[in-house]
Amino acid sequence: MHVLITAGATGIGRTIADEFLSKGWQVHVCDVAEQAVAEWTAGGPGRHGYVADAADARHVDDVFDRLAAVTPTLDALVNNVGIAGPTAPVESIEPADWDRTVAVDLSAHFYSARRAIPMLKRNGGGSIVSIASNAALFGLPLRAPYVASKWALIGLTKTLAMELGPFNIRANAICPGSVRGPRIDGVIEREARWRGLSPDVVRHAYERQSSMRCFVDAADVAQLAAFLCDPRGARISGQAIAVDGHTETLGDLTEFL
Repeated sequence: MHVLITAGATGIGRTIADEFLSKGWQVHVCDVAEQAVAEWTAGGPGRHGYVADAADARHVDDVFDRLAAVTPTLDALVNNVGIAGPTAPVESIEPADWDRTVAVDLSAHFYSARRAIPMLKRNGGGSIVSIASNAALFGLPLRAPYVASKWALIGLTKTLAMELGPFNIRANAICPGSVRGPRIDGVIEREARWRGLSPDVVRHAYERQSSMRCFVDAADVAQLAAFLCDPRGARISGQAIAVDGHTETLGDLTEFL
């Protein structure tokens, strides 16, 4: 079975790629990080890598052209690519930062899906999984481009599920909470600077937004992605599934500070 994972050579994507590899899949990753892609492909059999910016439709077309030379069909697409975007009130966000966040967090998912769908149809079915965020289920001050993109991604996912269901192709979105790692560390540091607080105070407030008072591990996301793409998830489609210890609110942090 073949899966393509965008931004799959680094971060959460790398953990997802490792999870699929451990289950015997042929794993294709594309990533802007050239060295990470080289390290991934050199790691052993079943690994395929492509250097590409998933937010550039021309790069995505090139990836799928090269992928088609390896396999005419695809069993799964994991749209993992995403960036945090700026941390600022709306009136302080530069249009270029808005455009880049929407390009990576939304348009990139469309570019890959439109090319994957014919391969999934030739396969007789399959799965598209998009990594969204629990910010797609709430409002979130200071993160407007990110939140808007993730809400739109849920709409895209549900539309894909409706269009593709008759072809035995399911589409779902995973909505993680704060995932441990450099990306959330950067978000916390930027918000702490904006609020004039220490990063530890803001981190603690983030944790308290979850009923389980926890952040998420990348492995939590990877295991669910693999589940949704194998026969155990054969009847799950059109869902936005939170993996976040049950977030109670993503509104104003004031009550948690």
